[in-house]
Amino acid sequence: MDIGVVLQTDPPAARVIELARQAELYGFSHVWTFDSHLLWQEPFVIYSQILSATRKVMVGPMVTNPATRDWTVTASLFATLNDMFGNRTICGIGRGDSAVRVINGKPVTLATLREAIGVIRSLANGEAADYKGTELRFPWGEGSRLPIWVAAYGPKALALAGQTGDGFILQLADPDIVAWSVAAVRAAAAEAGRDPDSIAICVAAPAYVTDGSDASLEHGRSQCRWFGGMVGNHVADIVQRYGTDGAAVPKALSDYIAGWHGYDYNEHGRAGNTHTDFVPDEVIDRFCLIGPPAVHVERLRQLKALGVSQFAIYLQHDAKETTLASYGEKVMPEINARPAAAEPAD
Repeated sequence: MDIGVVLQTDPPAARVIELARQAELYGFSHVWTFDSHLLWQEPFVIYSQILSATRKVMVGPMVTNPATRDWTVTASLFATLNDMFGNRTICGIGRGDSAVRVINGKPVTLATLREAIGVIRSLANGEAADYKGTELRFPWGEGSRLPIWVAAYGPKALALAGQTGDGFILQLADPDIVAWSVAAVRAAAAEAGRDPDSIAICVAAPAYVTDGSDASLEHGRSQCRWFGGMVGNHVADIVQRYGTDGAAVPKALSDYIAGWHGYDYNEHGRAGNTHTDFVPDEVIDRFCLIGPPAVHVERLRQLKALGVSQFAIYLQHDAKETTLASYGEKVMPEINARPAAAEPAD
């Protein structure tokens, strides 16, 4: 199982680049960032410096969207970085959240997302794309290769991920919801004539390593409670569309938002924000990974058994370096340890 990390591009950018460098040294496979150009600094500028400061990690947004950049600009950004640093970028993409809502926009339709994925994929993989009635191609980009992973929660978005994505991103780590979501993505892939097992499955959630004490556990929960608010904001949109009867959306995903009362994007992705009081400890424990290293290992093994190929840590809390170190030194060696060879028979 790959382990990635998700950073915010808070200034100073040098701090983001250093965390990315540390992540690679500890064996992390991917460095992702938020992509919300008003709340944080522009990520693609920072990607060039992360790629320059590292050797192997894949770098990209979790997630970008088709609304805030022209699709050809997005493709050109990836293709340029690939030309400079050797095909080490990856594109997580969704309908749009904070980046569009803070400018009073709305998430794009799934039809628009599907079309954008087609254009970005073609151009960033050195192929021609039809865009606004014109066939376009980067004359310099034939060597670029870009995997596109689709972020989704609701049934129709999950189907789109299975039909079009090189990978699927689910932003929570509850095993029951992961199992339901992965099954939906793979079923859609099979129906579309694709190999379901060819789609990478990425689960992204905060991880906080504690010392085993009750006080440490409670502090870890307080540092990660923001995530329940972020997920709840997405789920509220889905429940409004599909209802709460469990037919289209599992009740484990919808029940907890009964106390949801709106969302302030000025506090998006921030520990200690003021609009997550409705999120109970039970949800935080299900959606995130909080506890001593053994707890993280156990959950990651569960996720791996469900087909998850990458777990990406949201690192938006007060223990960034210690989390990277704990995963690099204690968690990843256990997750990726080879089974002991069987003793030869007498």
